[in-house]
Amino acid sequence: MLISLILIIFNLVLNGKQISVVLPAYNAAQTLQQTYLEIPLDIVDIVILVDDASNDNTTGKAKELGIAHVISHQSNKGYGGNQKSCYEKALSLGSDIIIMLHPDYQYTPKLIHSIASMVAFDVYPVVLGSRILGNGALKGGMPRYKYVANRLLTFFQNLLMRQNLSEYHTGYRAFSKEVFEKIDIHKNSNDFVFDNQMLAQLCFAGFEIGEVSCPTKYFDDSSSINFSRSVTYGMGVLKTSLLFRLAKWKVYINKIFK
Repeated sequence: MLISLILIIFNLVLNGKQISVVLPAYNAAQTLQQTYLEIPLDIVDIVILVDDASNDNTTGKAKELGIAHVISHQSNKGYGGNQKSCYEKALSLGSDIIIMLHPDYQYTPKLIHSIASMVAFDVYPVVLGSRILGNGALKGGMPRYKYVANRLLTFFQNLLMRQNLSEYHTGYRAFSKEVFEKIDIHKNSNDFVFDNQMLAQLCFAGFEIGEVSCPTKYFDDSSSINFSRSVTYGMGVLKTSLLFRLAKWKVYINKIFK
């Protein structure tokens, strides 16, 4: 009885903030149901899925599951382009907190209570689900070369951006709506480096970023980029960090920081 009462009070407080979960999807038909069924709809008010011109039945599966807001791109706009559509829709629906979650079931939606509450109670305006805190990454099957690359890139990013994050490359993020009033995500790439450009913008604007430890799962149906795309992504990450430092020094201010 007491536990039920506590949960009711908790939910009422969180529901003072409208919470949306956005799912940037590409060929996610096989994993979408597992992901969606773990989303805590007791506190999540809106679920939005953007299908970036998948080759499978992602859109059909989303509608079958009853996801109320499904957007289907007629042509592939890229990972960053997908997220732009996600955030635009969530903001247009009046969302106070927006949680970006990959629908490939690599990250557990069971942490939504935790990361949403950190934003709802103004602990942090941005919260990341980190695979590196704890032993989640390698234990969950992250390829060792990706783990090493993650650690090296994060080291240089922290050095150049004067942060102390455990990783910048997670696909599990929560944002207060206020952050979108201070940065322009449309200046960012439509490719995978969008994530890092957005974090760089947030750091440049002075937002503090919190992290929670997040277990992860790597399996055949999980989305992943190949080695050559990973190299391209890594170079983009380093470029973004260097541009951040140059902008802070007022040597050269790239458009994403204007």
